[in-house]
Amino acid sequence: MGKVIAIANQKGGVGKTTTAVNLAAGVAAQGKRVLLVDMDPQGNTTSGYGVQKRGVQKSVYSLLIGEAAASDVVLHTQYRVDLIPSNIQLSGAGIELVALERREARLREALTPVVKDYDFIFIDCPPSLDLLTLNSLCACDTVLVPIQCEFFALEGLSELMNTIRTVKKLYNPYIDVEGVLLTMYDGRLNLTLQVVQEVKKYFGAKVYKTTVPRNVRLSEAPSYGLPGVVYDRSSKGAKAYMACAEELIERMEKKHK
Repeated sequence: MGKVIAIANQKGGVGKTTTAVNLAAGVAAQGKRVLLVDMDPQGNTTSGYGVQKRGVQKSVYSLLIGEAAASDVVLHTQYRVDLIPSNIQLSGAGIELVALERREARLREALTPVVKDYDFIFIDCPPSLDLLTLNSLCACDTVLVPIQCEFFALEGLSELMNTIRTVKKLYNPYIDVEGVLLTMYDGRLNLTLQVVQEVKKYFGAKVYKTTVPRNVRLSEAPSYGLPGVVYDRSSKGAKAYMACAEELIERMEKKHK
């Protein structure tokens, strides 16, 4: 059975989509079967794999409202990552879902038939705590939280933790924090080191050893419709995400020993 990991932080600009795109490609490069689900109406994960959002006929929206099965929506990319795409249609889904039965479990139920086909399923959540994020948290086994090494890094984090606790109590008793990934890391800055200290105090061993530096090549990659780990493999950012993929797999294998 595949492990389902939601990549979530309701604060925008923390490198969430960059993490989803590159970690999925990095894990696939290790020979794992990977599915990436774009749950963000902005569809940046979708275009990060070179898929034209406007041209998408069936998307994660079709899945949530019950118009299509997961196997009908999956796109096979050239990076060994399968993708369930998103587009602007999804922005109205939050309102439509309210009227549907078991509205918080729509994604989980839709993914159930394909979970066995993958080793990892990553879900890129929107930067808000709405019904789309709730669906992602109900569908996942664990949550990976990217945190940027900046002054407001811990702001809103307790809100996310409260949401995870609520989801655990009401909908998904198995949910847990997978880990915390520090992004936009610059070891020369005192502020970065202070943030790292604070995060480690809060999360302890859940904090990944790998940190992702600020990296121009990672920022350039989406405009070419390529994951950063493909666009420039030798860049610091690409190497960091490859190391993060290895650490993620290693941690999972340790747990299952």
